[in-house]
Amino acid sequence: EELRMSKMNNFDVQSTFCVLCGWTDDCPEKYGEKRTYVEYNLTVHYYCLLMSSGIWQRGGEDEGVDGFLITDIRKEVNRAAKLKCNICKRKGASIGCVAPKCRRSYHFPCGLQRECIFQFMEDFRSYCWEHRPVQEFTDKEPRGASQCTICLDLVEHLQVYTVLKSPCCKNAWFHRECLQYQALSAGIFFFRCTVCNNKDKFQKEMLRMGIHIPERDASWELEENAYQDLLHCYQHCDVKRCLCKKGRDYNEPDSKWEIKRCQYCGSRGTHLACSSMKSWEQNWECMECRSIFAKSGKYNKRKKRALATSEKKNGTTCLLEEPPPKSPRQSPGSPRNFLLQSPKIMCQDLSPCSHLELPASNRVTMSLSPVMSSRNWSLSLRHKHLRAKRREVCNILKELKAQVKTKTTRLNISAENIWSSALKGFRQRIFSPTNTIEVNFSNCKNRSKTNTSAASKYHFFQLLMLHLQNSSLFEGSFGKNLSLDFQAVKENLYFEAGRMIAVSMVHGGPSPGFFSKTLFRCVVYGPENVKPALEDVADVDVAQTIKTIKYANNLSSLQSTLQDCSEFLAAAGCLRPVTALCDKNVLVNDILIYHVIKRIALPLESFRQGLKTLGVLEKMQMHPDVFSSILCHKPERLSAETVCDLFTIHSSSDVNNVEGADFWMGYLQDVESGESVVTLEDILLFVTGSCYVPSIGFDPEPTIKFLHIRYPIGNRLLNCLELPITKTYQQFKNTMELTIRNTLRVERE
Repeated sequence: EELRMSKMNNFDVQSTFCVLCGWTDDCPEKYGEKRTYVEYNLTVHYYCLLMSSGIWQRGGEDEGVDGFLITDIRKEVNRAAKLKCNICKRKGASIGCVAPKCRRSYHFPCGLQRECIFQFMEDFRSYCWEHRPVQEFTDKEPRGASQCTICLDLVEHLQVYTVLKSPCCKNAWFHRECLQYQALSAGIFFFRCTVCNNKDKFQKEMLRMGIHIPERDASWELEENAYQDLLHCYQHCDVKRCLCKKGRDYNEPDSKWEIKRCQYCGSRGTHLACSSMKSWEQNWECMECRSIFAKSGKYNKRKKRALATSEKKNGTTCLLEEPPPKSPRQSPGSPRNFLLQSPKIMCQDLSPCSHLELPASNRVTMSLSPVMSSRNWSLSLRHKHLRAKRREVCNILKELKAQVKTKTTRLNISAENIWSSALKGFRQRIFSPTNTIEVNFSNCKNRSKTNTSAASKYHFFQLLMLHLQNSSLFEGSFGKNLSLDFQAVKENLYFEAGRMIAVSMVHGGPSPGFFSKTLFRCVVYGPENVKPALEDVADVDVAQTIKTIKYANNLSSLQSTLQDCSEFLAAAGCLRPVTALCDKNVLVNDILIYHVIKRIALPLESFRQGLKTLGVLEKMQMHPDVFSSILCHKPERLSAETVCDLFTIHSSSDVNNVEGADFWMGYLQDVESGESVVTLEDILLFVTGSCYVPSIGFDPEPTIKFLHIRYPIGNRLLNCLELPITKTYQQFKNTMELTIRNTLRVERE
């Protein structure tokens, strides 16, 4: 024991280096687990050990390092010490290419960088960059690009190391890195083609192409109590105004504070007292399910009757509820129905024999709707994640808005010349970002009284962000980067653009939504910490030059290409002698850094200074993930669900607005599915004066009142929609469409 403690105290710092590759990096995804054995003064990467050419597992699993004896590891280290790495030129290259007559040796990390292939199967073969296996491409293979079905980003259909195609699906392409991360997570039991679910053929091809599939269960299966939440019944009061003083989650059986779940979906609940229910026997349905029946015309103000089917089983009585129709009315070709796709709707067995439902109390709520494919579900989760981030941004922007004073600054804007008039307004001496902004469109004559200052401001910021997106200050098709405009630098326009974006977000305008990931990272983390990609190059000629260099097959063609574009390389400071084909990778990286980052250093710094207005950049740096949701992603298209969630329904003592709420939700679904002459944007514009939801949200929050009036009224000062109480849904729909269409038409005229 004393000897062991002495060894630990004398543990050499150098033993933190892997004895086989000499690297200190601890990255299990790339190099396997890094293990240190103090008693042997030994540190080794697991993959370095597996792929070394001169060592085998001669011991049991509990001996040495997973069967590799310590004495054998020492011998392998001594053998490798005589071999020089063909990539980094250092000694210790323990891995050799298995191709006949190939004498190349390299370290495992060096091999990864040089795009060698390591096969984690059978006798663990390794192939150098020249002899590595490649996937066969036919002339019929589609060219261009498609979505990687794992990360959903574009992947080019190219025969390169970083791209892999599925052996079982013709149109399935993946990034190698995405596949490797999925394999490490899914393990050998769950790793399969994401398109067709083929396992055997898919795994065999991926192993051949160097994807490591660990022989273990999936990571989500190893997490303790990972699915525990699915075993709990829903216990939460979801009505707008919960009366229980102990909170929405309080549940006291056999009292008025017992929680009753929706009889149809089972995934919404209410306290008996909160919905004026006198006993547990009364059925209750949530607003979402009720709106389905309101649209289908099968919901009357009737009491749902229980099907008192007394079946004596072991002396007990079983009460089964009468099954309701589960599908709402849908028009042919309806793009989507948010209620059917909502996580609130129960996943049920839709077979013909399932004509009776269990009571809601005996069901387990599932979050996946049966009508959604796995791909749609993945997109739904992605949108849900973005919505959660945008809610966080909304709260952060509200904190920043606390700086804004009641003192006003008026901007006189010309809609026909939005940029110059906005620039003039922002540069006027009395302008301050902390003042409340009022907008007057100077070329709008005879404006309607409903065109409030708030509506003008919303419209101004929308036009301004659209102009910036298409201006010469930015370049690119989808995600945009800063361009290099010397005149704009001279006039300090990049600073003004950054300032306008910051002011727009805090004062209730839309977020840009057009930043590329590279531009966002440059702004938040600084350009020195960003690695650009080929898709960041907007100039077609430059992009083609980089592609030609990147995909050169031999040294002579590479040198010929460099000779043709020597002037460009000299201007970029990237002209240098090339003696090996592998030099092209460093060259491509240098060109990208110059063209995307170094070239626009001055505009970027000026743009960042503008974004510091009102403390926006500081918040972006503190919360980069949430701000990327509004700066790098377009706002989510309005849906019936988002509009429904946006409004709070005010209850009235003299009006029973339950059926009115059903008509409202049913009408939103009609509008979304194209069965109306108005759009969801029209409805929002009618009430708030804005056709989009600002990043900071509305102030005050939109509300709905049901009143004894003939036509709906949009009070833009209070963001309140006053709706008429009608006897039928058709009457409700007709009055809504007539009023909204005519009001907006008059405003536009």
